[in-house]
Amino acid sequence: MDLSFQYFWTQMTQNPLLCIAVILTLGVILVNGWTDAPNAIATCVVTRCMSPGAAIFMAAVFNFLGVLLMSMINATVAETITKMVDFGSNSHEAIVALSAALFAIVVWATLAWYFGIPTSESHALIAGLTGGAIALHGGLDGVNASEWVKVIYGLVLSVFLGFVLGWLVCKGVVLLFRKADRRKTEPLFRGAQIFGAACMSFMHGAQDGQKFMGVILLSLFLINGQSVSTEVEMPVWLMVLCSVVMGLGTSIGGKKIIKSVGMDMVKLEKYQGFSADIAASISLLFSSVFGIPVSTTHAKTTAIMGVGAVRRLSAINFSVVKEMALTWILTFPGCGLIGFIMAKIFMWLF
Repeated sequence: MDLSFQYFWTQMTQNPLLCIAVILTLGVILVNGWTDAPNAIATCVVTRCMSPGAAIFMAAVFNFLGVLLMSMINATVAETITKMVDFGSNSHEAIVALSAALFAIVVWATLAWYFGIPTSESHALIAGLTGGAIALHGGLDGVNASEWVKVIYGLVLSVFLGFVLGWLVCKGVVLLFRKADRRKTEPLFRGAQIFGAACMSFMHGAQDGQKFMGVILLSLFLINGQSVSTEVEMPVWLMVLCSVVMGLGTSIGGKKIIKSVGMDMVKLEKYQGFSADIAASISLLFSSVFGIPVSTTHAKTTAIMGVGAVRRLSAINFSVVKEMALTWILTFPGCGLIGFIMAKIFMWLF
């Protein structure tokens, strides 16, 4: 199948449903940029290493680079998303159901942002697509269990790796600098945390950008009544498009989420913020290399918990943790149900 930008643009102008699906996907990417990206820079802002404006600009740049460079190296996360659900061979019904699922994701993500809760757009995407596929097929026939199970692996992996690596990195930093004068290490950790936030922003783009590229690619195949080929190579124009929109979303910012992640959950010092960023970045890099779609929110927040546990468990505000965990648990059934209902409504309307 031709994946050139010229062919894509021609399809967009000739198929209004494809145009709607792509616009909704770009809307989800934009929302992801302003709700998930603040997780990457939260620790850097609250420890006063960078101003919110400078940190948001840096995150936008490195989100762009993460989408672009990681997709060129390894695009298996995007391929996993395209094969996770089957929207059938009827191109009209398939694109309508997909559009409904994307609309549900925008609604869910916007509500989470409004209440300042760092929910996972990755899991909202997966839940919404699954709900739409179930509505279309009237059952679980449209769900590819072998690909979907990777989500469960990713959920467990991101939580486990985030916490353990957060604890290990922070413990290592504490031991390494145990005899150093705290005041003299401040400039070092200020620079180190800016570096860590840049790494985290890069890996956020690498993980989440690929997921949404997979959705746009899926839309293009569905409108032509084709299944996704295993030999698909991500076109450069698609990488650029997704990274630019995500960078734009990041520039909008998300101060509520910065406060929830960086201030309310654990009171951080600069060396702790650096430890959390590096631990979460390693977790996301490992997952991206092996093509496992994980939540950047899970990786970052559990890394912060691990960092807090080095000092003492009571340093963690478990009421905030409980609120976040409840949101994560509700995302799959909640967004999945919205996706199912919207797919039914969209199919009835269109």
